[in-house]
Amino acid sequence: MRHALWLLPLALSLALAIPFFVGGPALLGTLRNFPADLLVLMLGMIGLCWIINACRLRLLLAEHARALSPPQALATVMATEFAFCATPGGSGGPVTLYGLLVRRGIPAPRATAVFAADQLTDLVFFLVALLLVAVYATVALVDSRLEGLIAVSIGLLSLVLALAWLWLRHTSRFLATSGQWLAWLRLPWRLRFAMARRLLRFRRALLATLGLSRRRLALVFVLCCGHWLLRYSVLYLVVEGLGHDVAWAWTFLVQMLSMAAGQASMLPGGLGGAELTSTAMLTPLIGLSQASVAVLIWRFVTFHFYLLAGAPVFACLFHRQFLGRRLSWRR
Repeated sequence: MRHALWLLPLALSLALAIPFFVGGPALLGTLRNFPADLLVLMLGMIGLCWIINACRLRLLLAEHARALSPPQALATVMATEFAFCATPGGSGGPVTLYGLLVRRGIPAPRATAVFAADQLTDLVFFLVALLLVAVYATVALVDSRLEGLIAVSIGLLSLVLALAWLWLRHTSRFLATSGQWLAWLRLPWRLRFAMARRLLRFRRALLATLGLSRRRLALVFVLCCGHWLLRYSVLYLVVEGLGHDVAWAWTFLVQMLSMAAGQASMLPGGLGGAELTSTAMLTPLIGLSQASVAVLIWRFVTFHFYLLAGAPVFACLFHRQFLGRRLSWRR
């Protein structure tokens, strides 16, 4: 986390430089003319996303939700989102969520299972959304190359969900096979036994989380849909605010592919890859200058605002831990 925070200012400078380099001097004038009330609305939508995710977290915790009050759940979500945006590949997000939940007295296997269940819910949503976007792409006669990307994305999501189901269904066979590989690598049997025991505890906690009542799980999925529909409507509103008429499904696809490209760059928040990919996909529709402005505003709302609002919350939640480590190091 400390090394990632050192890398963050450089990556942010790069991300801000790309739109200004592509858009040219006219970008500042277009930014000044963007409706301020629309920007406030989009920031409010992000705040609503945090509240929705806090409700999802408490629903997935079930009987352990008593250890996490609504304000604490909201702070946990904001700190987790900050860590996700500030670290390469979002690696700090699950670690932050795990640490905060365990500090509240929630068992470690349950904390890990809650994160896994949350991610599985997101995968199901994106799979359904991509299927609907594929139908739209077929009807609207979208470029065949984009249809290929949609098909590949659907295949990858389906593969991940299928592998998760197979692992839950055939855990014993997986442990036997992986145990043979680890033995071939000459790992001590105590380490292999400890790893298998932790995997079994995680599986038990994940099955308990997925075994919640259907009503609760349905509510979790509805909240998941609401969160992503709000977040993925930001780019559509930005383009509308710039005076262009683009289909919502197209902006959804642009954001999905841009974030995938950003994750592949392994920079904090997908910096660089997300900006270049989204600019390239929007340019044929609204022009290069307008695309640069749209990407800059979209990334401010969905990335920079996460850092600005989440950094103080993250610092408040972890300052005691960092201070204790520093004092022990001095001693």
